[in-house]
Amino acid sequence: MKLNNGIDIPSMGFGTFLAPEGDVTKDAVRCAIETGYTLIDTAAVYKNEKSVGRGIQESGVAREQLFVTSKLWNTERGYDTTLRAFEKTMSDLQLEYLDLYLIHWPANKKQFGDANDTINQETWRAFETLHKEGRIRAIGLSNFMPHHLQPILDKAVVMPAVNQIEYHPGMMQKECVEFCQRHDIAVEAWSPLGRGRELENPLLKQIAGKYECTVAQLIITWVMQHNIIPLVKSVHPERIKENFALPGVVLTPEEMAVIDALQTSRVGSDPDTCDF
Repeated sequence: MKLNNGIDIPSMGFGTFLAPEGDVTKDAVRCAIETGYTLIDTAAVYKNEKSVGRGIQESGVAREQLFVTSKLWNTERGYDTTLRAFEKTMSDLQLEYLDLYLIHWPANKKQFGDANDTINQETWRAFETLHKEGRIRAIGLSNFMPHHLQPILDKAVVMPAVNQIEYHPGMMQKECVEFCQRHDIAVEAWSPLGRGRELENPLLKQIAGKYECTVAQLIITWVMQHNIIPLVKSVHPERIKENFALPGVVLTPEEMAVIDALQTSRVGSDPDTCDF
């Protein structure tokens, strides 16, 4: 896919949420890259950036062939603190630049009252500084709903290229996706498998059986057919390879509609009510 600044982003990525610091994550990242993943997603709060960086280095793949993403944690919002946090991320990853840097969660009214939009805008201003300096190829957001996004768009010099949100069968956040697509902001799906919960859905099992693929492969295909980038996580080599080896299934409009109609709940936090 091509971002709104002309940069290409892989249409599928490897996530590292809940992957522990150490050899498990290092080996998983290396395995993912060797399997063919080129988009690697981490975050400061995952506390595994050092291991992700080691996995990238040990893969032997040239840096310019990879698309590496990290995220600013909530305690570091604001202009100066963002700049310092970015330097820590780069030191831990042992990289010279990032392909994509995201504000992990919006400052919300529950915690910050009417100051929340100003905090988000100041954080975004720091992102723009880093982008202008060539330290980041693209900048974006994570978990921003339209009412968090609009104040950023109102003041932005550099438009957000990506919004990463919870997205899986039964939790499509259609209003947010439509807002992003209207503004040419690419959407990434975190926890596209619902942290494993959706793998046991009888309807999804039935459709996967028709195509002789796994439920995970079915869901990844469904996400991609919605023009959304799935970030799939596993530390098990067989699953890493299985998730990447999509069988070329093309779901019918009727099958897409049936999956779209599923209803479930969040597996993560609500950006408006979280207090971390």
